[in-house]
Order: sequence, then structure tokens, then C-alpha cells
Amino acid sequence: MRLARAPRDGVLVRRVTIITLLLLPILVLGATMGAAQVTVGLGTAGNFAVLAGETITNTGPTTITGDVGLHPGSSVTGFDSVTLNGALHVADAVAQQAKVDLVTAYDQAAGSGPATTVATELGGQTLTAGAYNSASGTFEITGTLTLDAQGDPNAVFVFQMASTLVTASTSVVNVINGANACNVFWQVGSSATLGTGTVFRGNILALTSIALTTGASIEGRALARNGQVTMDTNTITQAACTQQITPTTTTTTTPTTTPTTAPPTTQPSPSTTLAPPVGGVDTGGGSTAGLLSVSLLVIGGALLASAVGGAIILRSLHMRRDEPR
Repeated sequence: MRLARAPRDGVLVRRVTIITLLLLPILVLGATMGAAQVTVGLGTAGNFAVLAGETITNTGPTTITGDVGLHPGSSVTGFDSVTLNGALHVADAVAQQAKVDLVTAYDQAAGSGPATTVATELGGQTLTAGAYNSASGTFEITGTLTLDAQGDPNAVFVFQMASTLVTASTSVVNVINGANACNVFWQVGSSATLGTGTVFRGNILALTSIALTTGASIEGRALARNGQVTMDTNTITQAACTQQITPTTTTTTTPTTTPTTAPPTTQPSPSTTLAPPVGGVDTGGGSTAGLLSVSLLVIGGALLASAVGGAIILRSLHMRRDEPR
């Protein structure tokens, strides 16, 4: 009885090539999904609704839900008319660590991508998850910008600016289909200004300063690395994330530099002027899609290794059969 002939070299090469081509879309898809869903880790800066480096000033009745921090500056003014549902940290170790984490988050947001270049004017656009920049290095919002998560509560939006962010009066950043303000990041290379009555969502990570004009509201955070945060009759609500420490509810008077040591204990209620966030994400980085992509890469690699191994074994059997007896 004659043994079946092993496939020849050309057949083996063709088989390995076909298997490799079949696996490539899986590997590319996994890598793409992972890259699109990596969030920005705020660290302890995520506990703050307002964080600044130089000064924090307020005019008029402002409500802040979340901690307020300042470092290395120590000048906090106008807080006799602020309702603070959180802790105040002025030039203490907690604020210092939050500033360190803010620098890390800022750099991570600036390096996200590859970014898609879109028009400087974001008003009137509907964008899905991803990183975005503009040819001018700035962004403006006049009217409504809509961020569509397409049913994914872990969808991440990153906007990168070399210089400024400016919104016109009564502008709106709207989030739909499961989008979470906690997963929206505005990396501003200089300063951000929110116009009168703006309804804003997302975390502003500004290199210099943030100015909130009369009646502007934020569901997210106003985090300024080096300069000041100025407020005027605003509502700032810390966007809910899965790993945030919940602040206590207190009404402040004129602050001193004595740090608040008691950890927050009660969950803040979302501001009634803004839609509550949907979903959440671990701000330490990564996502379900990222884990899926890693799994796909591992499975794809294993299948490819099996195919190559099988080809080597078949080739070895073929050579042994052809050896002279």
C-alpha cells in the first residue's frame, strides 16, 4: 500500500500565505479597536471639579459639586458666595498630587491619536469617538456640538488644541447614545474661555487658565495646570466616573490655607441644568474593547503559529520520505 504523497513546497507556501491573509484583518481590527478606546487617566485629579495652579476667583452665586484644589498658589477669593459640595484643598499635599496627575493626563491627551483633523468651528458637527485636532490649532463652538457614542458607554473623545478653546454665548456640547462627559477631554495648549450661558460637557485640561463667564455650566472638570480658574455665577458638576471619591456636602465661607483632611463620603447629585452622564469608565486607562483587541491578537498569533508549525511538520515528513533507503 502506497502512502499519500505529502504536499510539495509550492502547495505549502500557498497554504501558509492564505492562512496569514485570513488572519491579518483580525489582527488589524483588534489593534484598531484598542487604539480607538484608550481613555485618559486623570488619577487623583479626577476627584476635583476645579483645579488651578496660581489663583481661583469667583463672582456671584456659584455651585460646585466636587473638590476644589489649588497648588502651588494659595489665593482663593470670592468663595463666600460659593456653594461647595466637596472638599477645599489649598496648597496642600492632596492638591499637589492632583497637579502631578493633571500633568500626566494632559500629556496623555496631547499624545492621543492618530487624530483626525476637523474644522476649527465645532458648532453644528456630530462626531463619534476618537481624537480630533484642527489645522488652526484652536477650536471654537458656536451653536451645538454633538458627541455620539453610538451605544458605547466607554466611547472616548479627545480634542487637541495647540492654543485656545473659545465658546460663544449659549453654545452647547451635547452627548448622545450613551456618551459620558467623563470620557470627553479638551487638551488646551493655552487658555479656555466659555461664553455666557454655555452648557459644556467634558474635562478641560488647560496648560494655562480657564475663564467661565456669567452663567456658563460644566458637567466635567475645569483643570488648569499653571494659571488661574475664574468663575462668575456658574454651575460646575464633576462628571461621574467609576473610580471617583465622592465628596461631602458643605457650604463654605471665606477659605483659609488649612487643608480639609476628612475624605468625602456622599455621592453628589448631578446638576439639574445638565443631563446626567450615562455609563462610566475606569479612568485608570484601557477598556473592554482594548481587552478584546488583546484577546484577538493572542488568538490570531496562536492560529498563525499553528499554521506555520503544521507547514514545517509536513515539510519534514516530505523530506524524510524522499531520503534514500
